[in-house]
Amino acid sequence: MRIGKTLLKMSLVVCVLAGMAAPAGAFLDNKFEQEVEKEAAAVKLLREVERGGYDVVTTEELKKWMDSGKEMLIVDTMPYEDSYKKQHVPGAVQFLFPIPDMKEWKVEETAGKTREDYATLLGEDKDKTIVIYCGFVKCTRSHNGAAWAVKQGYENVYRYPGGIFAWKGADYPVATVE
Repeated sequence: MRIGKTLLKMSLVVCVLAGMAAPAGAFLDNKFEQEVEKEAAAVKLLREVERGGYDVVTTEELKKWMDSGKEMLIVDTMPYEDSYKKQHVPGAVQFLFPIPDMKEWKVEETAGKTREDYATLLGEDKDKTIVIYCGFVKCTRSHNGAAWAVKQGYENVYRYPGGIFAWKGADYPVATVE
């Protein structure tokens, strides 16, 4: 009887330890998988920036620019109804770009707007600071917007890769359209 209780206790201990080890192993695997995902996103972003010929700005840098009164144009490249209208970086204007890499301008992908419409929105001053964003780092709408600004001759183009998710994550205020 005593041996039976000891075996039962040992079995329970083994089961508990095994139960604890499995989630720990899953956590460690997940941690490593997450790092691979982060690396892939970072390299993708870097390659887009190189290909697009623009620079990047962080959430903190953009907020400092805004607080200091730096003159700039901020462009939100998300859909008007589903995103911009509900929440956007204060002062941003909206111009829709598609998610896939936009190698040539297709009016149907930009809500019927042309390159000339985009140039009009950006303005005549090719040296002004232009900041372009979308939802989050993996979203490539902002890459398309920044790359096309550069293609049209604008010199100080920045992509804000964190987008509205990073802005909200930093607990900064958002604007809406009434």
